[in-house]
Amino acid sequence: MTEPVPVAPADGTGPTPEEVGWRRLPGRMLLVGPATALLRLAPALVVLVLFGAGSGNSTQVWIAGAAVVVAVAVGVVRWRTTRYRITDERVELDSGLLNRQRRSVPRDRIRTVDLTAPLLHRLVGLSVVKVGSGQSGSDAGLDLDAVTTDEAERLRRELLARPAPARGPAAVAGGTGADRARVEGNGADGNGADGNGAGGDAAGGDGTVGPADPVDPAGEELDRIDWSSLRFAPLTVSSLAAIGALAGAGWNVLNETGLDPRSLPGADAVAGELSAAPVWATVLVAVALLLLVMVAGSIVLFVERWWDYRLSREPDGTLRVRRGLLTKRSLSVSEQRLRGVTVSEPLLVRALGGGAQAGALTVGLAGEDTDSGGGALGPPVRRAHAHAVAATAARATGPVTDGPLRAHPARARARRLVRAVGPALVPAVALGVFAWFDAAVWPVVVGVALVVVAVPLALDRYRALGHRLDERYLVARHGSLLRTTTALRRDGVIGWRVRQSLFQRHAGVLTLEATTAAGGGAVQVLDLDPADAVALMAAVTPDAVTPFRA
Repeated sequence: MTEPVPVAPADGTGPTPEEVGWRRLPGRMLLVGPATALLRLAPALVVLVLFGAGSGNSTQVWIAGAAVVVAVAVGVVRWRTTRYRITDERVELDSGLLNRQRRSVPRDRIRTVDLTAPLLHRLVGLSVVKVGSGQSGSDAGLDLDAVTTDEAERLRRELLARPAPARGPAAVAGGTGADRARVEGNGADGNGADGNGAGGDAAGGDGTVGPADPVDPAGEELDRIDWSSLRFAPLTVSSLAAIGALAGAGWNVLNETGLDPRSLPGADAVAGELSAAPVWATVLVAVALLLLVMVAGSIVLFVERWWDYRLSREPDGTLRVRRGLLTKRSLSVSEQRLRGVTVSEPLLVRALGGGAQAGALTVGLAGEDTDSGGGALGPPVRRAHAHAVAATAARATGPVTDGPLRAHPARARARRLVRAVGPALVPAVALGVFAWFDAAVWPVVVGVALVVVAVPLALDRYRALGHRLDERYLVARHGSLLRTTTALRRDGVIGWRVRQSLFQRHAGVLTLEATTAAGGGAVQVLDLDPADAVALMAAVTPDAVTPFRA
């Protein structure tokens, strides 16, 4: 439990208004803080104790003991000097002893509330509340590490509560794209009433949620984990990168402790067998072992990341993603901040598994790689299911990111062939020169293979190009190694940017960017015909484009 909130008495004695409302972190943080610090120092402490005890040098043992004492003291000081409060206008965090800091985030700038519960926190019933504002600098956001689980859930609902938009005829009808853009265009992030009324309907009433409100804590479940998605685990780049990082950390620990894998029982016999085998057999065994480790590791990471995954629409008008085995995580995004959805299809996931991953295009949630969990609405799943999740999250009655798109001009295909085959010719020529002097055949084979692979890659990149404009969404797709389909709401467009490189001018195409406050800040429509670009801008924001057309 947090400490009671002091109230200033009417006679003027007691705490001042500036001191009212501050709360301390629960005392259970005295267990979590030092334990977390000691876990980070565990490899170094083990090395100090083992080598110190083995060599009879007590200095290293004393150093390890001093590190434990310092970790506990730092945890106590941090608990005593950290406090927070939530007012009607701001969320404030005051921390530090020698370097005193106060973080403050205006409540109307809060975009996301992320609840994270690592294993140690879960054991004592605590959660970390990460308040995100989508800004930089002093208003970037803050972390409450940590509060009780019940308090974290209450804070999530309180901080994401929003007043409902006006329910006049214009709000219900939604108006034109330009009208809705003007309604939401107050401020850099497009704050204001939601043009289609979805946010207000989801929030209900006056948009506030309090202890007395009849709220179903479970919400409306939109999706849950399907373990057939495990087949996509070895095909995601982030899982492979995480395995590499873990392998590197393990190798460093072995080096620090002085352990030699060759000293393990049976290591000499295995090394002898491999040295006596042909080179191709040794390489094949090494590749097989590497693939086995990568597949097993990626499956373990996938299970840890997406265990107990659930996507729900909460009664307070938020989309909520809950997942995690050892570290429980809950990310809540207000639907009033939702400006669109995305579906990402990495090459291996798309080609070998027919899968994709749905994500949210949200104000204040940066357009990170969805596979890392940044804006992901769920794990990689079947392509049709990913499109269905995106449509459900957008409250659409039909497909949003799926369906036919308008093809781009043939000049865009020629550009992709040149850009793919040109770079492939450089190593191919170099390998040909090497084969000429060395009289070898394999460099020629490799060089020709590079050029041959580049052609279908370029054609695939062209097939991915396309866009569509319907009554509510601007849909754009591009990419081959990472094919991304983005559906941006028309009322989420706050401006346009036209880019044309020297080579694009020669080809007669351009890149149109629809700027938005959500995701990465813009949705690109690549290698578009100039006439189509003008027509697209005029259809979405006619008032803004008409003077330039004249």
